[in-house]
Amino acid sequence: MDKFDKAILAALQRQGRMSNQELADAIGLSPSPCLRRLRALEEAGFIDGYGARLNARKLGLTLTAFIQISLDKHTPERFASFEKKLTKLPEVLECHLITGQQADYLVKVIVKDMDAYQHFLLNKLTTIEGITGVHSSFVLKSPVQDNHLPLD
Repeated sequence: MDKFDKAILAALQRQGRMSNQELADAIGLSPSPCLRRLRALEEAGFIDGYGARLNARKLGLTLTAFIQISLDKHTPERFASFEKKLTKLPEVLECHLITGQQADYLVKVIVKDMDAYQHFLLNKLTTIEGITGVHSSFVLKSPVQDNHLPLD
């Protein structure tokens, strides 16, 4: 990966909807080699996909929580079962298997409000087999929210 490849990735992280011409202009290449490089980056798996970042507040999703979850068994089958069921819950934005805490997983969810969170917790999350502990922390403010990866 050279400086042009990194420039392509950086530009697309800032604005994923730019045309090939705009991208080529932004990184200082002509359109044809820029497009070849972009396709090669996609085929090599450096670009997972393209999408729009939605405004959660405008969609009425105002409560974000981080949930530490403990499981009863530390087996590959239990982890796989939990993860499979969690991926079916649309409120779940992220799920991480973690160390250094009493919990096994750190899960980020977003919902409309506290009533919606209570419904999610009692009727969806805690119905998953194997959960022995749940500890919720609610986001008051998010001064840094960036999904751009460092490329240097």
